[in-house]
Amino acid sequence: MSAVVVKTRKFKKNPLLSRKQFIVDIIHPGRPNVPKTELQDVVGGMYKADPKLTVLFGFRTKFGGGRSTGFCLIYDSEDAMRKFEPKHRLIRKGVLEKKEYSRKAMKEAKNKGKKIRGTGASIAKHKAKRAAGDD
Repeated sequence: MSAVVVKTRKFKKNPLLSRKQFIVDIIHPGRPNVPKTELQDVVGGMYKADPKLTVLFGFRTKFGGGRSTGFCLIYDSEDAMRKFEPKHRLIRKGVLEKKEYSRKAMKEAKNKGKKIRGTGASIAKHKAKRAAGDD
């Protein structure tokens, strides 16, 4: 494997979301791209952080290859990561398990929510979603 150079820019500490955030530039000549698991270890080591709390996403390879750019978030704690990170990224990371819903149950929940108007609509949608998940 050839060497990978990792550079960061636009570093920002975000205490409200208890994380550090920045753009990651990766130079990887001779490789199509670099796995996120490998990058987590490298970036975690750069900022003396736990690789489990490092979230990488949004990578784009430059035209011609050899360079990629993406975004990185390093959370201060796992609780903060669970609280602020979107569910789909937590599922990708393996922190949460994906729930499987049947297509029919989702459609029934949607149509049931459409029949109710006003303030009760959100409550009814929530109940219908819970019922769909219990099937």
